[in-house]
Amino acid sequence: MKNIFIAILFVVALTACTKNFQTENQNPYQISDEMLKQDFNLVGSPFSQLLFNINGHQVEEDLCQDSWMGYLNTPTPFVGGVNNTTYYVRWNAYWGRIYGSVMSPAKQVIKLAKDNNLPLFATWAKLVKILAVSKLTAIHGPVIYSNYGSSGNTVLYDKESDLYNLFFAQLDSIQTDLSANKDYVGFAKFDPSYNGSIPQWMKVVNSLRLRLAMRISKVAPALAKTQGEKALGDAAGLITTNADNFNISLLGNKMYMAVICFEWDDTRMGAVMESFLLGLKDGRVAKYYQGPNLSQDASLSIYNYKGIRNGAFINAKIDRVPYSRVNNDFQTVQTRRSITAAEVSFLKAEAALRGWAGAGDAKTNYEDGIKLSFADWGAGGVDAYLADATSKPVDYVDPKDVRNNFTASSTITVAWNESDSPELKLEKIMTQKWINNFTNTLESWSDFRRTGYPKIPHVAWNASSPDWGVIPADGWIQRMPFVDAERTGSVAAVADATTKLGGPDLINTRLWFAPAGPNF
Repeated sequence: MKNIFIAILFVVALTACTKNFQTENQNPYQISDEMLKQDFNLVGSPFSQLLFNINGHQVEEDLCQDSWMGYLNTPTPFVGGVNNTTYYVRWNAYWGRIYGSVMSPAKQVIKLAKDNNLPLFATWAKLVKILAVSKLTAIHGPVIYSNYGSSGNTVLYDKESDLYNLFFAQLDSIQTDLSANKDYVGFAKFDPSYNGSIPQWMKVVNSLRLRLAMRISKVAPALAKTQGEKALGDAAGLITTNADNFNISLLGNKMYMAVICFEWDDTRMGAVMESFLLGLKDGRVAKYYQGPNLSQDASLSIYNYKGIRNGAFINAKIDRVPYSRVNNDFQTVQTRRSITAAEVSFLKAEAALRGWAGAGDAKTNYEDGIKLSFADWGAGGVDAYLADATSKPVDYVDPKDVRNNFTASSTITVAWNESDSPELKLEKIMTQKWINNFTNTLESWSDFRRTGYPKIPHVAWNASSPDWGVIPADGWIQRMPFVDAERTGSVAAVADATTKLGGPDLINTRLWFAPAGPNF
């Protein structure tokens, strides 16, 4: 990966700016603030970048949850193979992106909105902050949120339970503001997702509330039910059609996954997805990946697709560069999925299993989720797929190293069976939600840690150590540690955050929302 050291330096620079937003002197040749005030440019122009930076890149995603959840894996033995993908932390970058590129400019937008009497822009910025920090807390646990921007030497983190209560309260306020301004058009020129449609953003609020409610359903079932039912019953509705999908513009940039795959040759299909998609005869496989490169390795001609094991033993990069790349279409896509109708349908299916009012029927929601996913990805054959009660995930073989082989952990099929146990129904829902969430993998990692589904193999090579926490042979990574810039620069705050975490600042400490124990 030719850009890894530049990326690390960039991350260090960002993480050093967690507490204070650094202003720069105005260039006399640039457009002035007074000029920018015209047509709300001063407060509106940052939003496309704010939304864009909610998502990560290689060291934030591809070498973390993309790999851990079996979507993509690297053919490259970075640092001798002892790295994030094998449970030894080398890169820890999402913190810097969120604080440097979302929280800091959002804080400035909120101030400018107040100063210029444009309160709805502040409301919008608050929603973007929740979208971002709700992801960050799913990675680390306690994070800086309510105290962000404080001038003290020690900026305390919020514990997870407090964060979710605050998210829900703020979503209430945001929805109230939006509901009172449904016809407002001031966002239009700054909103590449919905062209400024307030009713569409109201659906995002409800869908985000439902996502967060389900995330805490195991640890705080009463609160989850209350918040989930609020989302399900709100008159503004949820994201229920693919036309409603919350997609984030790439702003003319190439999707990170395509850059890593085609320009750097540092990511390929995951073996876990190979096992499930080929075993279940899933038409989405051709929309996600392509066949192996036979011009590079003719021996792969016996495989329609070939992936790399999560945490694989890798000797040389060239061995697996010919394995399946992602679909070529990812080189030209202009948006990235954030919250989709398919995800919402799977959330509703799980809500129905849990007896939440307004959720509807679990079977209908499950099947609608699959139909919406196939349509969203442009795949065919959904009716036959839904009726398939026999096809199951298949075992995986790595033609380069038998140590990476695995027997499929799951015997799941697709067809819904009303006589199945709630646990088996949950496994089916979560498996399909995981398949749909390609390119939105943090949500799948969050689901996996709280439910144990889909059933995926352990890493082939577990390189975890006491440095960052030992993952047992029968376990999986649970979180990322607090970043080094905070560990060394905010010692007291990190010590307090570790107390709120409820365990050591290590990768084997479970987060609050994902305790061990039964799902029902």
